[in-house]
Amino acid sequence: MTRLTAADFDQELLILFDAYVHGDLDRRGFLDRAQKFAVGGLTAAGLLAALSPNFAAAQVVAKDNPGIQTEVVTVASPDGYGSIKAYVAKPANAAGKLPTVLVVHENRGLNPHIEDITRRLALDGYLAFAPDALTPLGGYPGDEDKARALFATLDQKKTLPDFIAAAAALKARADCNGKIGVVGFCYGGGMAHTLATRLPDLAAAVPFYGNHPPAEDAAKVKAPLLIHFAGVDERINAAWPAYETALKAAGTRYTAHSYAGTQHGFNNDTTPRYDTAAAKLAWERTMAFFAQNLKT
Repeated sequence: MTRLTAADFDQELLILFDAYVHGDLDRRGFLDRAQKFAVGGLTAAGLLAALSPNFAAAQVVAKDNPGIQTEVVTVASPDGYGSIKAYVAKPANAAGKLPTVLVVHENRGLNPHIEDITRRLALDGYLAFAPDALTPLGGYPGDEDKARALFATLDQKKTLPDFIAAAAALKARADCNGKIGVVGFCYGGGMAHTLATRLPDLAAAVPFYGNHPPAEDAAKVKAPLLIHFAGVDERINAAWPAYETALKAAGTRYTAHSYAGTQHGFNNDTTPRYDTAAAKLAWERTMAFFAQNLKT
């Protein structure tokens, strides 16, 4: 079966879906407004299903891949929700200390796609550590709508300390080489930006289409940044010029790439917004960036 891409959907519908994914539009609101695009036997519910993740079809690294070993750990977070669980993956039979990457999910918690990303990093030689911000609410519930609704109830003043605690626990591990990078997507991209302003010993940060911190926080960034933007993503891109100006003023090392014609979420290979060429290039750049800053 031919895989659907963003080009198969009207841009207005993609914007509606983006609003739905980020909580600006509820399910009923999406279905009502998507109805006008339901032609040729399609229904609004069918359009939503077509745009929604298909985790099984997109899995790249199986959970039982012999090249990696995985575990779930619990990290104490006294300044946050008390504790946070994390999915950990690293090369099988790894000897010595490893470069490490904190993986931050989108606004649905630690779903199968982010677990897959974590395993991909392990196959490339990293100790990858993916916390689940939904831990205090029972963890990722296995349903994207439920996950999104739960996520909206989190107190971010507690969630940020959870991720800071996760980074500290990762650095303290005996199998960590002391160099920590962070990669995040959407919400996680914003968290990667924020952690770069809060962790002075962070070695590298890679935000994918994430919200920017306040411009005045740019001076706190010590880690080099590799920033990926979707070309068609007004919600995120509008804030970039002001933050870039602040990064330049602070003398921050950063590289920013915008991928023409791509939608927000273009790296997520579980939905039609995935762009094969852009995702491949962005990931190659990410891995080269991590190799330069974490492996040397």
